[in-house]
Amino acid sequence: MSPIAAVASAEAAAKTASSNLSLTQDGVTLKLGDVFYDGTRLSFSIEREGKNLPDGVVSLYIPMDAKASESLKKYMVPEKDHKKGYIKRPEILIDGKAFKSFGSFGDKVSKKNTVQAEYNQLGSLPDEFEMTVQVGVTRISKPFEFKVPVKKDGNMVSVKPNKTQKSGSFSYTVKQLDITSHTTRLVLDSEGQVPASAKQTGKFAPSMMYYDIIDDQGKTLQQRKAGFFYSKPKTKYHIDELYSAIGSKPQYVTIRPYTFTVDPTNWSIVGQGKGADGKFKTGDKTYIKELEMKIPLND
Repeated sequence: MSPIAAVASAEAAAKTASSNLSLTQDGVTLKLGDVFYDGTRLSFSIEREGKNLPDGVVSLYIPMDAKASESLKKYMVPEKDHKKGYIKRPEILIDGKAFKSFGSFGDKVSKKNTVQAEYNQLGSLPDEFEMTVQVGVTRISKPFEFKVPVKKDGNMVSVKPNKTQKSGSFSYTVKQLDITSHTTRLVLDSEGQVPASAKQTGKFAPSMMYYDIIDDQGKTLQQRKAGFFYSKPKTKYHIDELYSAIGSKPQYVTIRPYTFTVDPTNWSIVGQGKGADGKFKTGDKTYIKELEMKIPLND
């Protein structure tokens, strides 16, 4: 059996380290659930229950002594005036030591009164560990503390092609492609000036380089998060991004680099915004054909 087939045969449902854990303080109940770790992603959800809680779940309050723009100063509210029941960004401990990682934290769209935390800059986490989640709630003095054993989903396959593609002065090297039953992780380094199309000259310019992953059936994997920084592209990037799962038994994937067309006066994406149909448009992608790279996935 190929390594990809082994991944595809994993259970469709995420393996969680524990069923929901529940704690209650001062009329507010938090439940920790959906704990998942596969070597590329560590994630969990926190559900909130209680009476007379605010409609929002995530706390938007910022410290009174924070350096904030005028538009954010409305969130600088003394603690005694906070509404009760907002969930603060959690602190994570791994085997008792602080876990410092870039991650996302916000509302879980698919479940009301629930937040989702997800981390993908994992460093060298062991295959098994105890995770402590300390999460504060506004107007409750003591943080909620959950402790849960976590075990890595053992179906990850890692491909390290160390392959480079070049166009003009720009090049990128794919260092690693991690494949699990739930996640695809792409790690690469790039350097050089991003190539510009005919439309990206004069009053317009290209953005930094982005990367689609296409399976051998032509399906584009969904990128979990594509950051945009409203600034001139740098000439060196280290990319470590998560995408949706590849699916069943692909022979290869294709990396398709692309840029957006931007306005250098403010580095905004041309064509981004609400379209005539009322749907949000991300802007047109300009693919660079000569930078495409095919990566075999089977032995």
